[in-house]
Amino acid sequence: MLEEDLKFLFEIIERRYDSGSTIYCTQFRKVDWHQRLGGGVHADAIMDRIVHNAIWYDTGQLNMREHQAIN
Repeated sequence: MLEEDLKFLFEIIERRYDSGSTIYCTQFRKVDWHQRLGGGVHADAIMDRIVHNAIWYDTGQLNMREHQAIN
């Protein structure tokens, strides 16, 4: 991600933090998020706000693209 994109993402997350619910949907594992966000200071701040008070749902290993292609 570009630094400008990270700042924008952080700003959105910061404004919503402790004021409402936010749903994040991804195909990436949680352990990979920090690195995908650039691994720097903004990634630290973003992850700090996402991880605390989070409820995680693991939908399993089903790949819906593959599933839909077969049916």
